[in-house]
Amino acid sequence: MSKIIVTATALIAAMLALPALATPCDEVKAKIAKKIEAKGVKAYTLDAVAAADVKDQKVVGVCEGGKMKIVYARGAGKAAKAEAAAPAPAAPAAEAAKK
Repeated sequence: MSKIIVTATALIAAMLALPALATPCDEVKAKIAKKIEAKGVKAYTLDAVAAADVKDQKVVGVCEGGKMKIVYARGAGKAAKAEAAAPAPAAPAAEAAKK
């Protein structure tokens, strides 16, 4: 009987410790980015996506205890393209002329 209690206690303790082992996505992305950049790659994106939402993307890492996956995409990515498409801020001379 005492063996069962000890085994059950150890099992419960192990299950409670699992969330503590979950690595944050930012930490995993930083490690992966370091490896990618060491290979000379400059234009890429790494995104944390819910594990259930991953479709045909290339998964390069797992975080948050398996709840999230890190996906890799070549190129500048959506964020960089949106910044490039945004209009440039007004020039200071144009601002002064308005006053």
